[in-house]
Order: sequence, then structure tokens, then C-alpha cells
Amino acid sequence: MAPGPTASGSAASEAATSEAVASSPSASGPVAPSSAAPAPAPRTTTLAQRKRELVATELTETALQLFAHRGFEAVTVDEIATAVGVSKRTFFRYFASKDDVVVRFLAGMGADMRAELAARPAGEPPSAALLHAASVPLAACGDHAERTLPVVRLILRTPALLARFLEHEAGWREELAGELAARLGLDPADSLYPRLAAGMALTAFDTVLRRWSEDAGDAGDADPLVLIVRAFAQLAPALDAV
Repeated sequence: MAPGPTASGSAASEAATSEAVASSPSASGPVAPSSAAPAPAPRTTTLAQRKRELVATELTETALQLFAHRGFEAVTVDEIATAVGVSKRTFFRYFASKDDVVVRFLAGMGADMRAELAARPAGEPPSAALLHAASVPLAACGDHAERTLPVVRLILRTPALLARFLEHEAGWREELAGELAARLGLDPADSLYPRLAAGMALTAFDTVLRRWSEDAGDAGDADPLVLIVRAFAQLAPALDAV
């Protein structure tokens, strides 16, 4: 490994960068609507839709906590439904299986990364844009470590769930590659860069999740944002050589 700056300078730099990642806006600022094109009317959500979303969220959070404390295989659908106060039939209206509860948690991570990348300023270097994108779900994990850390550990240590996680990561790579290609004016069918860069960013994301799950105490002592900044410091020269 190449020698780096002094420990105190490196730590200060990483802390400052991670703070900037956590606090910076997704884009350069709000854009006023054009007078020639009025903003569309906000979408309305019906009471039934809101109720369904609340039930799905409660089922997800309850199931994930039961999985984390007792193990994925030990928890039954009946127990999840009973803990939420609904019937087993109601559970299956929302999820086809226990696995799908975890998939919902993972899908949110990927959607957050893609949305953040799409919102970054057009002239921002790819390394910075991808760092911000990868930081969004990691910031959420760090902010709620007491709930998310057991779930992350469960996913990484349960073969069936790890397989679903890797399946989702493959999908995220294609989504991030498509967004990168659009930002840089590249054809993903011809250029190797978008998939390579997206793969590098997700390797950093995966490495940080694993390090955080291994090193963090029960209270979540490690900071995933500091870890992701360190990872991207290693990747930035290659990511920006486009």
C-alpha cells in the first residue's frame, strides 16, 4: 500500500469529507419552475394506499428485528403476523415469502443510491458523485445503527439472504451504470467505463458494509461514512480517469 499523509492529517481530512458527504445537498440548489411550464399537480395518495404502506412498513420492521434477534430460519410467518397484530393471510397480501421482507429493505438501498446519483450536479467528478450516492444508505445505517446493524449482519451471515443481496447488487450496478453513461454522454453498449465504475463503487459499498458489520460494537461504534470516504480515496484516481 502506498504511504499516505500523517495519521492526524488523514483523520482530519476523512472526518471533514464524511461530514460534507452527510450534510451536502443532493443538487446544487432548488430550481424555480418555468413560467411557460407550470409545475404538475402533486400526486395524491389515497387513504387505502397510505394504510397499505403503513402495514407493509410495520411488517418489514417487525420481521427484520425478529430475524436479527432469533435468526432467519427460526422465525415463522405466523410469528411475524402475530407480532404485528394481523393474520397470516394479510402477511401474504404484502409478501410472497419471508425472503421478500428482506428484499424490500434491500430495494430501498438501491433506489436511494440511484436517486442520489441522478440528483448530483452535472459537472461533478464521477468519484464525488458516486461517493455521495453510496453514502446515502450508509448514512441511514449509521444513523439507526441499533436497528440496522443487526439486520446487515443477518443478511451477510445468512446464505439465502446473502444470495438475494448479491442479486440486488447486480441490478444496482446496471442502474448506476446507466445513470453514469447518461451523465457522461457515453454509450454503455460500447464503453466499458460505466459498468466498471459502477462495479468499483458497489465493491466499496459492499466492503464498507462488511467492515462495519464486523468491527462495530453493539452500539454501532464504527462510522460507515468515514469508511466509505476512505474507500473512495483509493478509487478516485481511477474513477476520474475518464
